[in-house]
Amino acid sequence: MEEQNLGRILVIDDNEDVLFSAKMLLRRHAKEVVMEKNPKKIPFLLSNEDFDLILLDMNFSQDITSGQEGFYWLKEIMKYDPSAVVVMITAYGDVEMAVKALKEGATDFVLKPWQNEKLVATLSAAAKLRSSYKEVNQLKEVNRTLNTQLNTGKNIIQGESKAMKQLFSIIDKVARTDADILLLGENGTGKEVIARTIHERSSRADSVFVTVDMGAITESLFESELFGHKKGAFTDAKEDRIGRIEAANGGTLFLDEIGNLSPAMQAKLLTVLQRREVIRVGTNKPIPVNVRLICATNMPLKEMVQRNEFRQDLLYRINTVELHLPPLRERLDDLPLFAEHFLQVYAQKYKQPVKPLGDTALARLQRYSWPGNVRELQHALERASIMSDNRELQAEDFFFLAVEEPAAAPAVTSQSLDLDNLEREAVQRALQKHDGNISKAAKELGLSRGALYRRLEKYEL
Repeated sequence: MEEQNLGRILVIDDNEDVLFSAKMLLRRHAKEVVMEKNPKKIPFLLSNEDFDLILLDMNFSQDITSGQEGFYWLKEIMKYDPSAVVVMITAYGDVEMAVKALKEGATDFVLKPWQNEKLVATLSAAAKLRSSYKEVNQLKEVNRTLNTQLNTGKNIIQGESKAMKQLFSIIDKVARTDADILLLGENGTGKEVIARTIHERSSRADSVFVTVDMGAITESLFESELFGHKKGAFTDAKEDRIGRIEAANGGTLFLDEIGNLSPAMQAKLLTVLQRREVIRVGTNKPIPVNVRLICATNMPLKEMVQRNEFRQDLLYRINTVELHLPPLRERLDDLPLFAEHFLQVYAQKYKQPVKPLGDTALARLQRYSWPGNVRELQHALERASIMSDNRELQAEDFFFLAVEEPAAAPAVTSQSLDLDNLEREAVQRALQKHDGNISKAAKELGLSRGALYRRLEKYEL
């Protein structure tokens, strides 16, 4: 039996011979073939069933040659399902009628009596298009779901620090526009979260948000990934593929780590951004694109321009508005909000009660410099919520920070005879040697776990 790759097909024609012939031919290729003589039943059928393909006659008994009935029912079908794939059939076709059918929303046009192989080939191509429509709709639905999830934590993202209030004051102004935005900041400061927030507050919120990690794309795959390719354009191009930029059409395109692009890749990207059109690899046909561009990097682009490592004209193109994301150490007032949010997330994820931060834990976290920013805080809170046996997280639940935490006391030399400093140094070295393991460090020092905890609190480690 041949592969049934055409899904469910609805055939609408007032000629019983045509319906019978279509069913005999297509039942070998389709999952199901539904036949209908009366086009007035189309609304009922579409309201109660899903069809992958629709074969629609252009001329019924009331109107034998003009095709007006067919055009009427084509419009009705598109009202029910704008992504419906409809192939028109008629015995009186001509170029003018075919063009009009395509403009009205038809996918293709065949003449009867048809050639069996040609009809199957036409429907196979139409089935692939229907599959593409479904994928796009699924992506849009996923995107809407992600945006909804982001909305639930929007106040956490904004924070209460002066730096973040100033940042979001600017975001409120630019989000409603289509201005291209450049986000600058250290790794882990939440550049993608800010980009998604801008998208959610824009007029494109109901469209797709496409992320591209420019640092992860090799130069050899750059054009294929961003611009798409035609089947056979190169060895592994086994089918047509849409590029990331084209996929973002109508929505927002987020190019992360844009500072990692080579000069050749920068030139190709600049051309696309200037013309607002892409050309798939293996074709010469330009495809217009309408995207809102947001770029991000942790690299000093202006200094790179001076060193001829980044194109000045590309920098001008991508930074109509430039936003600087402050590191976590400069907005520690936001840390309690982030902590509360992440601890609730992990409590739900691991199906356990929320473990809030105790005063000693919060004090320790706010003394730390957080070189990994919010991302590092998130991982630290996740580990603590899993490993801690306490109902409330304490300073000792973040013991691994002791090695990385900047020392508040003066540096201790081996010649110092101050007992407190010597004890502090011994505790630090034991923790470092055993990678923060309290039990092993206590054993190394000849102390009980309780005694070691008291010293950690005494020396604010």
